[in-house]
Amino acid sequence: MALMTGDEKHGPAATSTLDALWVLYDRVLRVTPGSADAAGRDRFLLSKGHGPMAYYAVLAAKGFLSEELLTGFGSYDSPLGHHPDRTLVPGVEISSGSLGHGLPLGVGSVLGLRARGLAEPHVWVLIGDAELDEGSNHEAIAYAGSAGLEQLHTVVVDNSSATHGWPGGIASRFEAAGWSAATVDGRDHEALYAAFTAPHAGRPRAVVARVEPKS
Repeated sequence: MALMTGDEKHGPAATSTLDALWVLYDRVLRVTPGSADAAGRDRFLLSKGHGPMAYYAVLAAKGFLSEELLTGFGSYDSPLGHHPDRTLVPGVEISSGSLGHGLPLGVGSVLGLRARGLAEPHVWVLIGDAELDEGSNHEAIAYAGSAGLEQLHTVVVDNSSATHGWPGGIASRFEAAGWSAATVDGRDHEALYAAFTAPHAGRPRAVVARVEPKS
């Protein structure tokens, strides 16, 4: 991450996601540079597109893109923009920009997999707590719970940046809609891994990763 400099880095937004991203790509996601286009791969959707430095760093560490590209982050001719572009960056499933779209896209991805008879691939969506201010996410939460979209997994990085918050905690919002949900220390890799891999038969899974952002 230190290789990426320049304006509009959204540093705290990036560092708040780094641990969750690393655990996912290092120990959970069934996708590699060689299987990035395979039908049976797991899909990871970065909805929290602000501050993608951590995402790019993890993709580089796992061989999806060259580390040499990191120094050009945000420059005019670099594929590594301030929001990831799926047409420019290998391994990126969606282009992000306007917040609040990743979880609805995750729902659609699971429905698409079901329609193709693909029950094994998992769909993971990483959102920020402030995205829960967007009504589109609540529609996705309600539908996914009622439809029992077991292949859908959501990681909510909670750094207390939401305008409204949620009485009883973010996990309770998902549980009320029929999800399996847990809240963990977003810096604790073992706790993240246990929460990511916990069984949740017949229900989508939400993991709230609570972090204090680092500068």
